[in-house]
Amino acid sequence: MSLGARGGQYADDDPIALQGFLPYRLAVLADHVSHTLAQIYADRFDLTRHEWRVLAALADRGPVVARDVAGYTTLDKMSVSRAVAGLEGKGYLSRHDDPQDRRNKILEMTAAGRALYFRIVPLARAREEYLLDSLSAEDRAALDRILTSLLARSIDLESRG
Repeated sequence: MSLGARGGQYADDDPIALQGFLPYRLAVLADHVSHTLAQIYADRFDLTRHEWRVLAALADRGPVVARDVAGYTTLDKMSVSRAVAGLEGKGYLSRHDDPQDRRNKILEMTAAGRALYFRIVPLARAREEYLLDSLSAEDRAALDRILTSLLARSIDLESRG
């Protein structure tokens, strides 16, 4: 027997009720939130979800070595590579050799990339605020604590293999 997310006990051979299964619910929520943001940057600005993540990572971190973007954005290396190529082709980022290790490439937003990013930010923040408006200040604080705790536990599980 194990204790379920809603406090009920389950036998090990009970099927998972997918609609109440925490990993599934989090994935559905993440997909819906991601799609609402994609409506902004895909439809209005011709960016893919992965391009947006790379652009946002560069805005947050500044110039960064290409291999470090994958860990920061949760994208795999191939997705980062495609996004970087797309952004570079659109003139939103540049790559140059790392002076400390010429095998590495440093990614940096161009002026056009920064301008695009700052056109998207208020729209993305408005979507975030719309979602959070349904929560009280206490619930927002609780959500932040809960997400932090669940992420830490998830990372712990992942590290155990």
